[in-house]
Amino acid sequence: MQRRSYLRALGASAAVGLAGCLGGDDNPNVALSEPTRENEDVTSEMLPYPAWGQQVPDVTLADPLGGTEVSVRDIDGPHFHTFIFTNCMTVCPVLVSSLREVQIYSLDQGYDDVSFYPVTFDPARDDAQAFQAEADQMNIDMDAGNWHFLRPEDEAEAKSVVQDEFGVFFEKNEPDEEGNYMFTHMGLVLLVNGDGYVERSYRGTQPDEQTLIDDLNALKEA
Repeated sequence: MQRRSYLRALGASAAVGLAGCLGGDDNPNVALSEPTRENEDVTSEMLPYPAWGQQVPDVTLADPLGGTEVSVRDIDGPHFHTFIFTNCMTVCPVLVSSLREVQIYSLDQGYDDVSFYPVTFDPARDDAQAFQAEADQMNIDMDAGNWHFLRPEDEAEAKSVVQDEFGVFFEKNEPDEEGNYMFTHMGLVLLVNGDGYVERSYRGTQPDEQTLIDDLNALKEA
């Protein structure tokens, strides 16, 4: 089954459970073993997003707060991606909060090479000012230098990068009378190694922060 077909079949609300341990099996690009999925017939190749053993897309996005551009495949050290918009009042704050807890843990442990890269799919509203407000509201330590909000240039690039390249579904809802709008979207967190390969993908609206920390520790110790 092709990725796009599986994306349609999976839908916006389904969840894929993952578990695993050390050892990259037969894949030399990853340190953690292939995860056990709720559906044993599902492979990484069938999923719409980059999953275990697969490389993240070769894309470059702006980091408005840092004033730089980030080549996603060239990020050094273990890092996390998630996909959000700052006006979200449901899933996104949970995703960001989970990664903030991992940031706190990694700083406490002296994991200087761990970094965080949330990607917005709402570039019309998510600029440097919006990202700074999000960081302030969510108590993210921007001074640590390991958190980078990434922004596509416009709506077309958001579709191209987030949905087509990363395989993360999102759909803009109809604006209200005041022109405000929200998105229906997939909840996803990726743990990626320093070579740009996915060690773990966490699908769902409430990623367990302890699982993120445990998998990060396993990757650091591998």
